[in-house]
Amino acid sequence: MARVRRVVKKKKTKKKKKAAVSVSNDVAMGEGSAGRSGAQKESGSRPSVWRPGVDEIGDEEELQYDPTAYECLHWFSLEWPSLSFDIMRDNLGAQRMEFPHTLYFVAGTQALMAKSNGLVIVKLSNLTKMKHPKLQNEGDDGNDDGDDDDSGDSSSSSEEDEEEEDKEVEAMRNSKTQPFEKSVNADLANKKKPGLRTRRVAHHGGVNRVRSMMQHPGIVASWAETGHVQVWDLSTHLNALAEVDQSGMSTSGAAAKEGAAFLPPLQVFTGHAEEGFALDWSPVTAGRLVSGDNKKGIHLWEPSVGGKWTIERSPYRGHVGSVEDLQWSPTEADVFASCSADQTMRIWDTRSRDASALTVKAHAADINVISWNRLASCMLASGCDDGSFRIWDLRNFKEDSFVAHFNYHSGPITSIEWSCEDSSMIACTSADNVLTIWDLSLERDPEEEEEFTRGDTSLAAPPEDLPSQLLFVHQGQKDLKEVHWHPQIPGLLISTASDGFNVFKPSNLANV
Repeated sequence: MARVRRVVKKKKTKKKKKAAVSVSNDVAMGEGSAGRSGAQKESGSRPSVWRPGVDEIGDEEELQYDPTAYECLHWFSLEWPSLSFDIMRDNLGAQRMEFPHTLYFVAGTQALMAKSNGLVIVKLSNLTKMKHPKLQNEGDDGNDDGDDDDSGDSSSSSEEDEEEEDKEVEAMRNSKTQPFEKSVNADLANKKKPGLRTRRVAHHGGVNRVRSMMQHPGIVASWAETGHVQVWDLSTHLNALAEVDQSGMSTSGAAAKEGAAFLPPLQVFTGHAEEGFALDWSPVTAGRLVSGDNKKGIHLWEPSVGGKWTIERSPYRGHVGSVEDLQWSPTEADVFASCSADQTMRIWDTRSRDASALTVKAHAADINVISWNRLASCMLASGCDDGSFRIWDLRNFKEDSFVAHFNYHSGPITSIEWSCEDSSMIACTSADNVLTIWDLSLERDPEEEEEFTRGDTSLAAPPEDLPSQLLFVHQGQKDLKEVHWHPQIPGLLISTASDGFNVFKPSNLANV
């Protein structure tokens, strides 16, 4: 589990945040840096580990993240908050482990005025690895790469390290020694700040949910607060961003276009009785879409000729409360799942419209979100309004037969998603402003703990009320809404909240 530092605050001392220069007019971006905060350096106090759900925070204390808990951590914000986003698959390769990373996603905004909203295609480039403090422990063999430092102490801050490196690079340049030229240029290239470029398409009304088609990432569906579901072709804008290099200039010599573009959607569906949030593309059949509303209706979209969809006006009915989320089966083209405020989950077969194939009362409160495990297709996860989430096995899908139940969060679960790389790993966000990552395969092993701590079990003993499956806790965002694993960069997650986005990879997922 990630460690969060608890330090004594020094009054009237402002913390410095190392920020990267934005390359777009409507965004701001920052990156995590190692080293202690200004307040901590001046006070000289040593940080201690804060245990979530166990320790209280004193009046003169504040929480600071432990940089050694992250392999990378970046944050940025758009002009307006985003309730929903989706990662857009790219052609940069799968299983990308080496830094720096480049990625793309689409987000929908929640602006103060309906006409100010948009779909924002985002390109993040040069996402670098965290620079951890060097170990200063006795017996250091001098071969440490800085990735395993758990002490949080350093003989110098990351800012001082960077100044020293800058001097070295400048000295190399001044020497005019040709053999060093390539290495100097490589050093300068590695010093580029993370880049962020956006393309915006006007969208009338706030975006409740947005989803990119897996087979054709430029095809995007959006649920609007106006009650309309729309499908867009954003391929031109996505391709334009792909032609922009990390310096922010187009590889063809032209700068990327900024500002909102007016693009008509491919199709607008006005048949829903009310606005909604449930929306999902099929991973099996390209172009197949389901959308659900707050008036209990579910509509199936079938791809047709000419880039259009056939949508039956008569919805699938069965729920007696609003349809909160929908998920297609990862293996069966005609099967999808739904969850509702009526506390039930249902499994549907599109070949039989009369009723759902399976119905289970899954929670004692509204079910907000569900996730279908794409690596173990018999497994479903559900997140509830009471802060709990459950794991279900479809081979024994009936009330009170859940595989696991976790009641860690103190606020409603706002999103939940299985890992793309590990069938036992899942992430969720909650209205309590906490993002958690769980590994359902984990169990406590007293013998292994004793061997690891060489007999000092106090070093490994977690609080009794923390589940052993809790792998990582991420905090710092306000009003968390959604989290997604990147399908092509193992262990990398993106989360959105009212105050912006976080992009991060926990250190204990470095080998995922």
